[in-house]
Amino acid sequence: LVKEKEYRKMRLHQEVFERPFLEATREYFRQEASRLLQECTISLYMEKVLQRRDEEDLRSRKFLHASSYSKVRSEFEKIMIADYLAAIHNQCPTMVEQNQYEDLRNAYELLKSIPGSLTVLVSLFKEHIKQEGLQTVTNLSGDRIFVQFVEGMFSFHSKYKEIIKTVFSNDQLFSSALDRACAEVVNHPLNTGQDSKSHPELLARYCDSILKKATKACGTSTKSTEVDDKLTQCITVFKYIDDKDVFQNFYSLLLATRLIHQRSRSMDAEEAMINRLKLACGFEFTNKLHQMLTDMSVSSDLNNKFNLLNKDRIELGLDFSINVLKTGAWPRQVCPTDFAVPQELEKSIQEFEDFYSLQFNGRKLTWLYHLSCGELKLKFKEKCYFITMGTFQMAMLLAFQKTDSLTCGELMEATKLNSDQFKKTVQSLVNAKLLAVTGDNVEVFPASTVISLNMDYSNKRTKFRINNSAKKEQTVQETEMTHSFVNVDRKHDLQATIVRIMKARKTLKHTDLIREVLSLTKDRFVPSVSMIKTNIEILIAKEYLERTSNSMAEYSYVA
Repeated sequence: LVKEKEYRKMRLHQEVFERPFLEATREYFRQEASRLLQECTISLYMEKVLQRRDEEDLRSRKFLHASSYSKVRSEFEKIMIADYLAAIHNQCPTMVEQNQYEDLRNAYELLKSIPGSLTVLVSLFKEHIKQEGLQTVTNLSGDRIFVQFVEGMFSFHSKYKEIIKTVFSNDQLFSSALDRACAEVVNHPLNTGQDSKSHPELLARYCDSILKKATKACGTSTKSTEVDDKLTQCITVFKYIDDKDVFQNFYSLLLATRLIHQRSRSMDAEEAMINRLKLACGFEFTNKLHQMLTDMSVSSDLNNKFNLLNKDRIELGLDFSINVLKTGAWPRQVCPTDFAVPQELEKSIQEFEDFYSLQFNGRKLTWLYHLSCGELKLKFKEKCYFITMGTFQMAMLLAFQKTDSLTCGELMEATKLNSDQFKKTVQSLVNAKLLAVTGDNVEVFPASTVISLNMDYSNKRTKFRINNSAKKEQTVQETEMTHSFVNVDRKHDLQATIVRIMKARKTLKHTDLIREVLSLTKDRFVPSVSMIKTNIEILIAKEYLERTSNSMAEYSYVA
C-alpha cells in the first residue's frame, strides 16, 4: 500500500511538474546556447557552458527531486554540448597546435560526457605529440647523439605526461595516445647521415655512458640517486622500442667491455639496471646478462684462491689476474689472430691452467688475448712510466728488451700476429710516440720497414693508458657484426616459434599463423610479414611443415 502510494506521487510529479519543466528547460538551453555562440568565441563558450553546468547542478540539487537530477543534466549535455560538437571539434586543432591548455581542459571536461566525442581530440593530440617527437629525435648531430636522443626523448615524454595529468586528468585515452605516439617516434628510421646508428644502439650506448666510470660525456654525477634517475629514463625509452633484441645485443657487448676492462661504475648499478630490464622483458631476456655478472664474481673467487695457493709455493714475478667467461653468455669469444705469448707471461698462464684443471676437471680454457690488458713499466731518460695497454701492444714492446730496433718482419715473427692486427698494434704504438718508423710511409708496414724505440720519449703523465688507434673502425665493425648476428638470431627465433605453434596446432591457416607468430615475438622484435613468409618456406623445404591438400594458404605440421 505504501509503495503504491509512493508510485502515484511520482507519477503525479512527473506528469504535472517534471515533463513541462524539462520541456521549458530544453527551450531555455537552446536559446542560451544560440545566444552564447553569437556573442562568444568557442573558447569563451566552453567556459560559459561549464559555468552554467555547475549552476544548473547546484539548482537541481537545491530545488528538484533526486530523480530529476540526471534528466536535467542529460538535457543540458545534449543541447549545450552534443548539438555543437562540430564547432568544438573544429577548434581543437588550434588548441592543440597553440598549446592552449586551459581551452583543452575545458574541451575535455565537456566532451568526456558525450560518448565517443573525445576521439577527435585524442587523435589530434596523438598526431601533435608524434610530430614534435620526430623533430626531437631527427637531425641529431655531433658526438653525443645518444645523449641527445635519450634525454630529449625522456624530456619530451615527461612534458606530455604532465600535460595529461594536469589537463586531461590522467585519462587512459590520452595516456594510450602518448604511448602510441612515443612508440612511433622511437621506432622511426634514423636519417642515414647519423653514423648509421639505430635507436636501440643509441639507447644501449647511453646506458653504457651512465654505467661506466668517468662519464663526462653525459655529465653524470657520481651520486647514486642521479644514476638511478638516469637509468629510469633509459627504461622509459626502452619500453617503446620494438627491436629489443638489437638493444640486448649492443647492451651485452658494452657490458662485456665494462666488466672485462674494469670500467663499471659499480656492480650494484649494473645489477640494478639488469633487474629493471628483467621486470620489463622477463628472465629470458636478461639471463645472459645475469650470467656475465655471475662470471665476474666467480672469477674474483678464483683469483683469490689462485693467489693464495701460489703465495708460498711459487713466485710468478708479476701480478696476475684473470676473468673466466662462460661460453655462450659473452660476446666476442673468438680471438681474431694467432698470438705468441711473451715469455714473461708463459709461466703464469701455465700455472693457472694447471690450477683451473684441478678445480674443474674436464673444462677447457680458450685464451682471449685480444680482450686482455696489462700494465707495463718503461724507463726513458731515467724517468719511469706505468702504461696500461693491450696484450698485443705489450708483447710488441717486450720484444725490444734486448734491442732498440727491429724490422716489421722480425716483429711479426716474434708476436705471430696476422697482418691486420699487426698493423693496428704498430700504428697505436707509433701514434703514442713509443715507437718510431724509419721512412716516410708510417701507415703501411712492409717486412723490411725498421721499427725502433723512441728513446727521446717524454710525457708529463707517468701513469696512463694507450688506446687502440683503430677504435672507431672497430666500433663500426662491431655495429655491423652485431646487426648481422641479430638477423641470424631472428631467423632462428622465427623458425623455432613457427615450429612450436604448428606442433601445438597441427593445422593452421596462413593468416592465423602470421598473427600468432607476431603475438609471440612482439616482446623481442616485430618481424615483417615477408620475413615470416620466408621462414615458413624454409621450414617447408626442411619438411617441418607442408601445405594441406585443401588449400595453399593452410599448413600442417609434419611429425
